[in-house]
Amino acid sequence: MQEERNPGGAPIGAPPEQMSPQDERTWSMLAHLSVLAELVGLMPFGALIIWLVYKDRSPRVRFHALQALWYQIAWIAIFLVYALVTIFLSIITLGIATIVLVPLAFLLAVVPLAHGCYAAYKVYEGEDYRYPFIADKIDGGARRAV
Repeated sequence: MQEERNPGGAPIGAPPEQMSPQDERTWSMLAHLSVLAELVGLMPFGALIIWLVYKDRSPRVRFHALQALWYQIAWIAIFLVYALVTIFLSIITLGIATIVLVPLAFLLAVVPLAHGCYAAYKVYEGEDYRYPFIADKIDGGARRAV
């Protein structure tokens, strides 16, 4: 009787194989770079998919993907609040606030893109990059090598 196997060749029910350090760096970097999906309106989904696929295979990838996911969700919340404030102020000022706040929104959108790319670069270089506030919420403030 032949043992059932996953498409990767491992027996079904076997623990997932460990990732090489290079693969960990690559997938951690891609989790941070998934912020670029903001350009097409799919910002948190790349980090979510990486977290779902690799969370059991590497603590490092799990930490960086979860960190990137919550960072991107936080920016979505910031954008929504900014949009509501812009609409409210535009109504009150009869559209004058729109002249300042809408162009400022485009500048604000560059912040998570630049920060996510910087984080990806640092992680790929082997540094344990931590987003302010987000990383502490994920690991309880413990500075640990992941």
